[in-house]
Amino acid sequence: MSEGTDTVVEQPTARPARPRRGLTRRTWTLVISLAVVLALGLLGGFARVPYVALGPGPTYDTLGQVNGSDVVRVDGQETFPTKGALTMTTVSLTDDVSLFGALGLWISGRYALAPREEFFRPGESEQEVRDQNVKAFQDSQSSAEVAALRYLDYPMKVVAAEITKGSAADNVIQPNDRLLVVNGRDVTSFEDVRAALETTEPGDQVDVTFQRESARQTARITLGKVDDRPTGFLGVLPVDRADVPFDIKISLTDVGGPSAGLLFALSIVDKLTPGELNGGQSVAGTGEINDKGEVGRIGGINFKMVAAQESGATTFLVPAGNCDEAKQHAPEGMRLVKVEKLADAVESLKAINAGKDAPSC
Repeated sequence: MSEGTDTVVEQPTARPARPRRGLTRRTWTLVISLAVVLALGLLGGFARVPYVALGPGPTYDTLGQVNGSDVVRVDGQETFPTKGALTMTTVSLTDDVSLFGALGLWISGRYALAPREEFFRPGESEQEVRDQNVKAFQDSQSSAEVAALRYLDYPMKVVAAEITKGSAADNVIQPNDRLLVVNGRDVTSFEDVRAALETTEPGDQVDVTFQRESARQTARITLGKVDDRPTGFLGVLPVDRADVPFDIKISLTDVGGPSAGLLFALSIVDKLTPGELNGGQSVAGTGEINDKGEVGRIGGINFKMVAAQESGATTFLVPAGNCDEAKQHAPEGMRLVKVEKLADAVESLKAINAGKDAPSC
């Protein structure tokens, strides 16, 4: 190094700091995809759809017991031993279904989805629907009893089932009063009450003879008016009941709807007559029944046949109005017996037991 010469010692040049980079496009795509999946999962798992799921429901042997009690019990009258099963079938209805739950039930092939509005009217609560179904079930029991005992030729009577509040009969006639004579006409069926009032007008006075417990009474009642009905309005709902010295009790809870009526009626007939209607075999069926023994169309026949097969039944009693649908969905090996009246069901079962043909769908 020369004297007097200024020198500068150079230091290595430092590299500038690399700026911090954010999430990559691939990472953002992954995050967004996971968020979408999570959102869809939450939506599918918690979001409710406006549908209900219908499927095979529980079955009950009307000749057997539930929770230690006879499903159908007759007190105060001789009964006869029964064998086999007379199985009533039901449809399960699942409400408050999630999107994924609905898809899973539908994919299973065991359930079907139906619009919720077909079962729950706007503004109608689940409790109101449940109450209606319970009442329909109770009415089916009464109709089954009357139909069975009428088929067996027991005597009938007419009673006041309900009294319209504020009507002409209110505070005069009470529920369960037996109606004997209305406007000069002897009453032997509920139809007689209606016929007795056909020629009346609002404001007419009619005499009504009725029996409360053991006391016979006659009251003169001024008929009222309801809606645009031209005839006088009494305000009594008359129904037929069996006039027998024994009681029939049907003990089955948590079931709704009217379609068990046919099987209840058959069980009553079976217990009050010698032999077995079903030949000791397992017979299932369904059908709404009125107190004349007429069997009406029901819903969910395809699910009920599946439930019947799973219960071990090989014969299924089908209301005539459901025959076309039943044929399309009948499980393999299931015999379908067409029924229009209680008498049809009884005679068909007797024919099957004798090795003969019975009306089929």
